[in-house]
Amino acid sequence: MRKLLRKSAAAMGLALLSPAVLAALEEVQTTVHKMVLYGFVLFLIVVTVVVYSMRMRDKRRAPLTRLFEKHEAVHAVGPDTSVTECVRAMTSQRIGALVVMEGEQLTGIFTERDALTKVLATGRDPVSTKVSEVMTKEPCCIPPTTTVGEAMALVTQRRFRHLPIVENGKVLAVISSGDLTHWMVKGELGEVQALIDLAARS
Repeated sequence: MRKLLRKSAAAMGLALLSPAVLAALEEVQTTVHKMVLYGFVLFLIVVTVVVYSMRMRDKRRAPLTRLFEKHEAVHAVGPDTSVTECVRAMTSQRIGALVVMEGEQLTGIFTERDALTKVLATGRDPVSTKVSEVMTKEPCCIPPTTTVGEAMALVTQRRFRHLPIVENGKVLAVISSGDLTHWMVKGELGEVQALIDLAARS
């Protein structure tokens, strides 16, 4: 009886060592390993989303002074400047808007949209048309203490693309909707890409 049991145990041992069983065991181990790895990646994704949300909230609370240098150049033109000169200035400076100043007084803002809708679309001559004739008069201005979140809400609700930042009657900068978006996502895209790469490698 004992010999029979020993032979049965040996046979079972050999069976467990057979290629089919070993392959099955390896497949189970691989599956478990993948489940653990996927669980870890999922954990990383959850942590990243939480951290990202917290950062976005903090960035929305930041004042606009964080977005521009105090001595940043403000691109301005006089009211008698032609539309052609304004467009050339915007093109050379790679900007989308110019503030129109009469002395130290802000009288308006001229944007790419103004050039398209008020000059090109209406058939005006950009050489003879003065910027004061087609600029947006009395533009909406905001103080430098305005938060990024407040500025984004203003841009979204009133469909502004450019907002002059004014303090004590002096134009400090012009913030665009693109500036706000860039500030919000700056530094975050690299971390998201790293997470995507990690998931792809797994």
